[in-house]
Amino acid sequence: MPNPPRPRAAALTATALLLSCLLAGCGDGSQDEDLSAQKLSWKDCPAPSRAEGGGDAPTPLPGGEQWQCATLRAPLDWAKPKGDTIGLALIRARTSGAENRRIGSLVFNFGGPGGSGVTTLPAFATDYAKLRTRYDLVSFDPRGVGRSAPVECLNDPQLDAYFEQDWTPDDAAERTALLDNTKEFNAACEENAKETLRHVRTTDAARDMDLMRQVLGDDRLHYFGISYGTELGGVYAHLFPKKVGRLVFDGVVDPTQNSAQGSLGQTKGFQLALDNFAEDCTSRTEDCPVGDTAQDVKARIAGLLAHLDKKPIPGIGMRRLTQTAATNGIVQSLYSKDFWEYLIEGLEQAYDGDGRVLMLLSDSMNGRGDNGEYSNITAANISINCADSKPRYSVADVERKLPEFRAASPLFGDFLAWSMVSCTDWAVAGAADHPDVHATGSAPILVVGNTGDPATPYEGARKMVEALGAGVGIELTYKGQGHGAYDSKNKCVQDAVNGYLLTGKAPTAGTVCS
Repeated sequence: MPNPPRPRAAALTATALLLSCLLAGCGDGSQDEDLSAQKLSWKDCPAPSRAEGGGDAPTPLPGGEQWQCATLRAPLDWAKPKGDTIGLALIRARTSGAENRRIGSLVFNFGGPGGSGVTTLPAFATDYAKLRTRYDLVSFDPRGVGRSAPVECLNDPQLDAYFEQDWTPDDAAERTALLDNTKEFNAACEENAKETLRHVRTTDAARDMDLMRQVLGDDRLHYFGISYGTELGGVYAHLFPKKVGRLVFDGVVDPTQNSAQGSLGQTKGFQLALDNFAEDCTSRTEDCPVGDTAQDVKARIAGLLAHLDKKPIPGIGMRRLTQTAATNGIVQSLYSKDFWEYLIEGLEQAYDGDGRVLMLLSDSMNGRGDNGEYSNITAANISINCADSKPRYSVADVERKLPEFRAASPLFGDFLAWSMVSCTDWAVAGAADHPDVHATGSAPILVVGNTGDPATPYEGARKMVEALGAGVGIELTYKGQGHGAYDSKNKCVQDAVNGYLLTGKAPTAGTVCS
């Protein structure tokens, strides 16, 4: 899906800039301190920052313990480890078990790229309660994200307009508008975050994680990566194979694909998820409220999107539900089978001229809060992707690939094909065609693929196992729906993952859970 930008509220005064730098741990020149020897100052967590998505401070853990937060100082430029530093926001829940059974810290990255681990870990804490019996649960905002030197681009009103634009241009004028808006967004990122943009690659984040490992006091990194977090984990294993402890990858990115291939894979994945949704709805004993047959469900959705392309309907407040917002909302609902009921409700309303539910789903996808403020997830997502990915695609490239994308999905093909131009005018050159995750000498890594995953299609798990190298990746298959497997609550998957992380005993390669 086209993954747009985030705001820069207003010009910062010199005083405010200085304060923000001090709070984030920015450097003021070279430093001679060994950063691996730094001591973290853990304190009760504050409410999430605007860039993290806002809201309330995390509620206490079961038993009344407070979540603890700290700032880790890391080099801005890993090529100059004695130069300026940035602050990386960390959160932890101390182990609930006996100290003599503690294994160490278990570090989480929940994906994106661009998602705030500081806000996400507390939201899913109950899912990982068993893991907390032997680990301190730790997550973080990667560089460029949330409270960690966040990349800022457009302001909130500009983002509202950006998300309303037509991402499926039908003529030269719409194509020009899309390219101009993309160029404007990219220029705003360069203006507002010029220095940071050059240092938000996944290799930088992987080096940050190894520093984190050392400061947390662990000889090896124990890690749970989800979605993009699997790519980050793979890059870590490539750079530090001898420091790999117990690693789990869930919702696995295909590390062998370039950005165009990845977009095409997602196009197929979301179409598969939509097919499964339509089949599920129409196969129930009661009538499916959004279509009589699976084909009818998809045809009616296609008709709705075609109508919205010409005439948006009322959404929330003064905003109207456009074709772009509706498609974003549909995509968001396909990330989890638990959201399918909201998709049914949203479609029913939209067919009656009410776009509120689909717009709420779209806002969630884009990081927009009820107060109209955006997190920086989109700005961070684009910044990290563009810094990582070497290819830069032209309009001619997109038009040449459109037939293949449309064949993969008549509903999502155009959207995901045109998202390929997001990095075309980016200020920083991309690092490589695809990440290097080859990890000779690494400890075994458990790789979990979901056959119905829309965002990271199932084939990526096998490709990750192959790319890690002989004897490293252990593949586990879950025959299910939604993005990822562990949070599906499937007992077979959770027992396998928990067993590996808690005891070191991996399941047999090729195990299938359903």
